Formats: sequence, structure tokens, C-alpha cells
Amino acid sequence: MKFTAKKAIALTGAIAMMAGVAACGSGSDTAGDSGAAKDGEKTEILVWSWDSTLPRTVEGFEKENPDIKVKVTNAGTNKDEYNALNNAIEGGSGAPDIAQIEYYALPEYQIRDYVMDLSEFGADKFSDFYTPGTWSSVNLNGGVYALPMDSGPMAWFYNKDVFDKAGVDPTQVRTWDEFYDAAKKVKAAGSYITSDSGDAGFFDSMTWLAGAKPFATSEDGTQVTVNLTGDKNVKTFTDFWQKLIDEDLIDTKTVGWSDDWNKGLNDGSIASLLTGAWMPYNLLSGAPDGDGKWRIAQMPTADGSETNSENGGSSLALIKTDDKAKAEAAYKFMEYACHNAEGIKTRVDGGAFPADNDTLASDDFLSMTSLTDADGNAHEYFGGQKFNEELAKAAANVSTGYKFLPFEVYARGVFADDAGAAYTDKSITLAEGVEAWQKNLTDYAEQQGYTVK
Repeated sequence: MKFTAKKAIALTGAIAMMAGVAACGSGSDTAGDSGAAKDGEKTEILVWSWDSTLPRTVEGFEKENPDIKVKVTNAGTNKDEYNALNNAIEGGSGAPDIAQIEYYALPEYQIRDYVMDLSEFGADKFSDFYTPGTWSSVNLNGGVYALPMDSGPMAWFYNKDVFDKAGVDPTQVRTWDEFYDAAKKVKAAGSYITSDSGDAGFFDSMTWLAGAKPFATSEDGTQVTVNLTGDKNVKTFTDFWQKLIDEDLIDTKTVGWSDDWNKGLNDGSIASLLTGAWMPYNLLSGAPDGDGKWRIAQMPTADGSETNSENGGSSLALIKTDDKAKAEAAYKFMEYACHNAEGIKTRVDGGAFPADNDTLASDDFLSMTSLTDADGNAHEYFGGQKFNEELAKAAANVSTGYKFLPFEVYARGVFADDAGAAYTDKSITLAEGVEAWQKNLTDYAEQQGYTVK
């Protein structure tokens, strides 16, 4: 499905042109403008990424590829970057050669024909290299449209001191009914078992965990399915979470990633998180007083079955260009950062959670018991637990088949508008909020020219 410039920009809302960012360079300019190599010169590659570990790979890559120069620019985090990226591509200048794109946003760029199928470079042979969840996320409509950069299999991060006080062992909590019972005990001990003020990504991850498949897109990109109200597994989660909201068993007032949220994690008033495997270093920096108190367990599931979902994680995608030489140089860097053992090790050593099976199975990774802070100090934040063993197991259990909308960035942006009141003032139920969200998404899809099932 090919979009006009007007329609493509509308997919993520009307946004002002970010001239400062757009001036960084272009993946679609001519060789003389874009940095493609002339005789005796280096090919310059522009990468947009907010990830702090990716720039660490540049030195090793340039040493192996002295004819290529890599410039990594932070053009903003997730939605901010996507807005700038859409503007640059549609404006015909300023786009990077490579962009970091989260798995949930990638279908939008594939449908709009903004990113290249990496099969022509051999990436279609990498299926056994990456975890099932990440590999399925970059395989869209018969092509490979990015390389997995990191991953976010869900895991249960918990403050053992608080749970010991409550008399709960999370390693023995396997079902959502058991989680509900644990939440009552943790509340009686003076803490909330977790927090959620209405996070769309968390909602997606939990419904995925329940086995829901509310979204689908036809191969030609003309038809979408939006079936939140009719999917029984979406209802399984909303009914479960509604009970916790109604009985004030989760903190719905504290916004995630706020100072108050970090304070809650730090003092134990928020006793655990159901979140992605990228969380350890965030806990170390955001909740330093939890050092030695926290542990990791597998996610409890609706029926106790051993399955999992992803929460977060991102890829590197090659922005479409007619400059074959430039594209080949850019792909070399992507392959080094996401597929080469040294490139991956550099990022993992910097705190990234890997998407590849080799790292997840390596003794060095699995035997880790400490985290290293910015000053080089080691912390056994998880009390000497071999925490990566739990996270690797979580990655192996991720189910495949969950699909994101081709306008998922918009969908997540309006979730709070439609369902937020179910968390904040409880003026509606979560089911009613989800119904309003579905209507919004259906109306929006039709406005953008999709046929909606």
C-alpha cells in the first residue's frame, strides 16, 4: 500500500518540521550530498539512535572498515524520533541511512515502504541466530525489514525484602489468580505489588501474554483487523486487571518513569514490576537503595502455562534509498552492531539485553551476578542471583504470532485518552475504555483509507 506524503504524515499526527534534526543528513540524497564515497574518500553513514550502547560499536566497526565513517545522532526517543523521521522522509531530505525503530513501530514503516527488505543482503538466513520473538518481529510480509538490536522479554522483578515481609515467594506464584492473592498480602504489608497508570505498551504485552491476537494487517497493507472487544483473551486480562484496580491492589496514580515512580521502587512502596528484560540497569540507577534486595522470576500467566511476551526492544532498519553503495555500507554497520559477535558483546557489556541466541546461551552471560555502574563499581543488585539465567529463560518462552497495527505509534499515543480514566479516576471500567479505544482505532483506520474488519 503506497501512501501520499499527506497521508503518511497523518499516520502519526500533524507535526511541525524539525529543521534542526532534518539538517543532519539524508539517506536519499545524491552521492555528492549524502556522504557516499568518491575516489579515495570514505562513505559516511548517518544513524539515528537513542540507545546509549550503539555508539560504543563505532570504533570497532571503523577499525574493520576504514573506508566507512559512522555518525550516530540522537534524534529523540521513540515517538520523537519517529515524528522527525517521517518528516525527513516525506520532505525528501534529512533522513538518516539507518534508524533505530522499536518492534511495535516497524510494521508502519514496512507498510509505507520506507525501509528496505534486508533479504537481498542475506539477512533472511539469520532465523536461527535470533530469539523467536525478535525474529518474528522483523519478519513482515515475507521480508526481513530490520535486524533485531535488543529484546524485552517480560519478567517479574521484585523486592525480596517486601515479599518476605508479606509472606509471598514469587517463584511459586504461577497464575494470575495466585498473583491476585499475592497482591492482597503485599498490600497488607504496606506496599503495592506493582503500578500501572495506563500504559499502552504494558497493555499490549499483557494481552499478548494472555494469548490475545486483536490486530492483523493484510499482506498488501489495505486491510486491518481491530478486534479488542471480541478477543476472549483480551477480556481475560481486562477482567483480571479490573479486579486489582477495583480493590486498590495496584498503584494507578504513580506515572511510570517519573521521579515518584523511582522513589516508590527505591523505598519499596512499589514492590515489583512486570516489565522487559532491559530493566536491571534502570533499577540500579533509579532505585539505588534496592541494591541486594531485588530478584527476578518468571511471569505469572493466566493459566500458569509456561509462555511469555515481549515488552519493548528495538531494531535497526535501513531507510530506503536508490544509492546501492551507500545501502551496502550502511548494512555492514547494521550487521556489525546486531549480528557480529564483537559488536553484540560491546553493546551487551554496556547494558543492552541481547536478541541473539548465542549470547543468551553463553556461560559469561548466564553466570553474571553483578551489574557495573557508570563509575565502574560492581553491584550484586539481585542478591547474587544469576539473573540472566531467568531472563534467558524468559526470552526462550516468548510466543510468536502477536501482530502490531500499521499505525501502532498513533494507537499507543491515544490509549490514555480513551482508557486512561479507568486507571486515574475510575469513572469507567477498563473494558469500557478498551471499547472506546477500539472505536478510535477503527475510525482512524478508515480515515486513513484502510478497510477494517
